Amino acid sequence: MHKLISEFTRLYLFEEQQQYVDADGGKQPLTPAVLARHLSGEQTVAVQLVTEGGLTRALVLEFGGKGGGEAHWSALCTIANAVQHELDLPAPAVSISGTAFQLWLSLATPVPVAQARQFVQLLRSTFLPASTDILVTAPPADVEQVALPPCLQPSGKWAAFIHPSMGAAFVDEPGLDMPPPPAAQLGFLESLRSINPGQFAQALAKLQGHAGLADAVPAPVAAPLPTVVTQSPTQPGLLLQDASLEDIVRWLHARDIEPTFRHRLP
Repeated sequence: MHKLISEFTRLYLFEEQQQYVDADGGKQPLTPAVLARHLSGEQTVAVQLVTEGGLTRALVLEFGGKGGGEAHWSALCTIANAVQHELDLPAPAVSISGTAFQLWLSLATPVPVAQARQFVQLLRSTFLPASTDILVTAPPADVEQVALPPCLQPSGKWAAFIHPSMGAAFVDEPGLDMPPPPAAQLGFLESLRSINPGQFAQALAKLQGHAGLADAVPAPVAAPLPTVVTQSPTQPGLLLQDASLEDIVRWLHARDIEPTFRHRLP
């Protein structure tokens, strides 16, 4: 569990000032002990992804609500592929929340929450049809507060990170009946990389250009932009919507993860 918590801190959390919302709506410190109970299903908490100073380094888009699960998954695929191929950003993580699909983007350097909201809003308006209302909540709620997977939801289903090729298996019910193996959850996260300041600035400027914000000033770059590491041509893309069970098992075995399928399919 310690390694999983370390990966959350590396990708999405802050070393200090991280908080969660308790049952009474109050904000409490998110200690390693609280997070461990959350991940084990003993106590599910909503983690504040924005500091009291108004900064965030985790962008979470949720796909659910109106329409069928296939439409939500297709919309997630559209955004995830655009993030990589149109904006040249690192691969995001994919999760199921028990009721919806989620896409997780990690920022190496925190940004003001207003800038994060604009980025999410522009992602929606640029790459999804304006007539398609597939996000279950408005961008501010997605950015500011979320239950970190894996966790036990009130419905009795487990939220969990998944390999992107497995999404189609959850279009009818985006949740697990049993807790996912911690080793598999760790495997899905440890190969991910955060978006560096230069990459974020370039992507935001490109989105602003698509939106016709010609006078917009790009986000300040805190460090020189290093070379973007792309996937090897021999590796499959992020979202293999037609991947077979054998493809998934091979991917897991390559990372020394023994697959455990605990979702009851009809």
